Amino acid sequence: MGRLVFPLSILTWLVVWAALKFGVQPPIPGSVMGLYLSIVTVSILVYLVADEARFEAFLAPLISLLREQRLVVPRLLVLISLPLLLGWFTYTRVRPQFDPPFEARIIHPEPPAKFKLHGEDFDVLKAQRPPEMEVNQENLAAGRRLYFRNCMYCHGDYLDGKGRFAEAVNPLPANFRDGGTISQLEEGYVYWRIATGGRGLPDGATPWNSSMPVWQDFFTDEEIWQVVAFIYAASGSTPRTWEGH
Repeated sequence: MGRLVFPLSILTWLVVWAALKFGVQPPIPGSVMGLYLSIVTVSILVYLVADEARFEAFLAPLISLLREQRLVVPRLLVLISLPLLLGWFTYTRVRPQFDPPFEARIIHPEPPAKFKLHGEDFDVLKAQRPPEMEVNQENLAAGRRLYFRNCMYCHGDYLDGKGRFAEAVNPLPANFRDGGTISQLEEGYVYWRIATGGRGLPDGATPWNSSMPVWQDFFTDEEIWQVVAFIYAASGSTPRTWEGH
């Protein structure tokens, strides 16, 4: 058992480190991790020095490494690697970080009172679905065709924001099945977002980094309403109304 004291002590320390590093979510902050590992190190040392024979068994491999002629090569490797490891550890701690600054982003930006839609003023706050654009099977079928020809590549086959190109854009496309997206919005708001795309977002609350095209350059007014109707129906969502605020 005496010969195993050293490797078992090192193994215990490594197991605790691995458990704290990879077994705890969310990750433990570095300062707290250092505190925990210091406690573990002190605990192991207390356990070793509590018994003289156990402590001598722990030191025996270290003494052999430093004194025995047959271990000259391992001794040189240890003496070279320790300063290198300490230097690398110190460098990683003090080197400057060049991570990009955090950019706060509002999920649902405040829309303008009006915006230009095909050259005409469109009042977002008073927007209502035209009578001929009622939610019926014909308009839903048309919206479905438009969605799968143009929108599903980013927003996904299941409207969950996991389209084929989703990982290529920043921020990720909206997940319409999430209760925090279109279920919280009026149809006029969604109409505005589709019609004006990323370029239509307000300058006062940038950065948005939205990759969505300006769909009024490709869709007619009626087609945008059809897409809006399909998105709500297919995602199982119900548009909010101003009365519901």
